[in-house]
Amino acid sequence: MSVLIYAENAEGRFKKSTFEAVSYARAIADQNGAQLTAVSIGDVSNDELNNLAKYGADKILNIANAQLKNFVNQAYASVIAEAAKKEGADIVVLSNSFSGSGLAPRLGVKLDAGVVDGATALPEQNDGKFTVKKTAFSGKAFAIVELTSTNKVISLTPNAYKVVEAARAAQIEVFDAEVKASDLKTILKEIVRSADKVSLPDAEIVVSAGRGLKGPENWGMIEELATLLGAATACSKPVSDAGWRPHSEHVGQTGIAVSPNLYIAVGISGAIQHLAGISSSKVIVAINKDPEAPIFKVADYGIVGDAFEVVPKLIAAIKEHKALV
Repeated sequence: MSVLIYAENAEGRFKKSTFEAVSYARAIADQNGAQLTAVSIGDVSNDELNNLAKYGADKILNIANAQLKNFVNQAYASVIAEAAKKEGADIVVLSNSFSGSGLAPRLGVKLDAGVVDGATALPEQNDGKFTVKKTAFSGKAFAIVELTSTNKVISLTPNAYKVVEAARAAQIEVFDAEVKASDLKTILKEIVRSADKVSLPDAEIVVSAGRGLKGPENWGMIEELATLLGAATACSKPVSDAGWRPHSEHVGQTGIAVSPNLYIAVGISGAIQHLAGISSSKVIVAINKDPEAPIFKVADYGIVGDAFEVVPKLIAAIKEHKALV
């Protein structure tokens, strides 16, 4: 038995969610007394690749092919599947990121594997059964899925598993995977990333706001609070539809589903579509002047009050705390 982890990078750097997936895959390898191989695609330095060994990779395959400079679902799935076959890996792990959610089902087909997307815990292996806990119904519930196939593909929900150091003396190997022309019929020419902001899908803390802020001119305090907390900013669907905030910040069933350790909802009533996108959050804090707002039914902590009074006081308290530390 062997385990393979696809180590996703952004512009040559690995994100926290990648190290979570490596730590998770290391734990699965330890459960089975197996080797863990990491595969990286793209122009990544050896120093950065060695970080994968820090979290448990026994071996690192580096695929630096100019045709794979930008992410292409079908092509990436093909080379990851080829790496899995080369290593004899019967378990493939990846992060359930935007890219991972597209790769997992394709890998399932190419490897004739059972697939679990959005895993939240390590597999249970008892009496010959292999079961994995995952999110279900847009994050409103959990499901226990049994994989009966020989090969298995598991995508891990970001922030669901902690980063654990388990240093190995891994060797880096160049892997010349075949890139088929048929996999490159649709090419992504460019990915524009916001370099000065925390990535919303990977954020540990999210500060989100809704129509209760009354207009885009009032978003300064939301951005200030997010900056103080090292958080990503988000919004509800009506806000993005109105053009107050970019659609890339829309959290909900038809937007981005998030699973941060802390989700702060300011002036958001809590429509069912929005709640579906935040239900995997570990702690939800709601600030709303309407005590009957649905958001309070799912919140772990609630503040009934005007956002224009509560948020500035919260900002002042955080600044005071930081000054004392």
